[in-house]
Amino acid sequence: MKLHFRAISEPGEPGLKWQKLFNTHWPAYKAWYNSKGKTHYPDLKTSQAALKKYMPEMWPTYKRLCKLAGADAVAARFLTGFQPPAYISGCSQAVITGEEVQLVRNYDYHPDLSEGTQLRTAWNGKKVIATSDCLIGVLDGMNEDGLAISLTFGGRKEVGTGFGIPMILRYVLEFCSNVEEAVKALTHIPSHMSYNVTVVDKTGAFKTVRLAPDRAPVVTDATFVTNHQGKVDWPENAAFNKTVERSAFLKSKLSEKGMNAEKLANSFLESPLYNTKFSDSFGTLYTAVYRPMEGVVQLRWPGDYVLQSFEDFEEMSRIIDFDPASANKSVQQPTPNPVAMDAYQPPIQKFKERKSPTDWQEKLCEIMVDAMAAANPSADKKQLNKLRENLMDDGQVSWQAMANFWSNPGKGSRDSWDKRS
Repeated sequence: MKLHFRAISEPGEPGLKWQKLFNTHWPAYKAWYNSKGKTHYPDLKTSQAALKKYMPEMWPTYKRLCKLAGADAVAARFLTGFQPPAYISGCSQAVITGEEVQLVRNYDYHPDLSEGTQLRTAWNGKKVIATSDCLIGVLDGMNEDGLAISLTFGGRKEVGTGFGIPMILRYVLEFCSNVEEAVKALTHIPSHMSYNVTVVDKTGAFKTVRLAPDRAPVVTDATFVTNHQGKVDWPENAAFNKTVERSAFLKSKLSEKGMNAEKLANSFLESPLYNTKFSDSFGTLYTAVYRPMEGVVQLRWPGDYVLQSFEDFEEMSRIIDFDPASANKSVQQPTPNPVAMDAYQPPIQKFKERKSPTDWQEKLCEIMVDAMAAANPSADKKQLNKLRENLMDDGQVSWQAMANFWSNPGKGSRDSWDKRS
């Protein structure tokens, strides 16, 4: 399995390079957005009002992006970042401070659902290097003031009213300079799902904020976090992504005598932090290492890395070939593997066009059906087909159906499917 990775520099207001990125990925994002329907999602007016209320400083940038995109009502609503469809990722992250200040994280997801893009920008006068998501948002990043940020899924099923977390992280990097300012923003802007957000600045100050749509934000001094918030709220999901095991591994690593930034970063390429279930949307797509004091970021893969800084940022395009057998290799000097920019086919679009039975959503559906069959030996073929139909909605895995499945993987769940059929 492969990831097409690109590093793009547009050190000013968003322009032609961002426009090309939008044109590349929007067809797939639009299909994903429209597949969820309109019943439970706010209209454009409501979405724009929320952006103006909670992130007014982003409004000029938002309008510019809409103009570059030639945005219709659907694209304009998408670019507000407000109330997107629900989705789940994995992730682990940890911070180390003292003589060295570092934030390191693994992003675990499906390669075909990733933009695979690192952007250097200055949309609002502040230089930012970040991993792009949802075209306007970020998964992790750092600004020139030495503020670094990253997220992990919080391991809870609740979905409420708020912004997608990538938009919130973008706002923090654009307008905050230190941890105090970041925490103020994170606790003010509502998140539509549960996430753990770690922020650290070049002074060594750091916080991890637990965000949720149904409870008040909790500001902690946690130096590491995986995919739960203090306790496990979603046991089935926790068992799948091994959040407790990963958390225990990080706790052990950070308590080791002589632990330093490099050793900690290297540990993120080891099991259980490094994951290879790529086809099940739980493969480590990259390890990001942020060094706020030096203003540098390193993206790592087994046997490969990319080193960038605000003053020395190299645009590139390369293919990352995921080899599960190499998960424990040490990080080595990268071997350039260029891909012609004009020949680049976006992974998200490639995923949408793929019709083979190995499509990750179809495979996930089959995994759940098989699990139900194993838990209920008496279930007949007709019942399992009904379950399969409920899990898939117009070619997409239904979030509500999946949440119900993970909540009730036994006989009670099968009965609920029979009632819904």
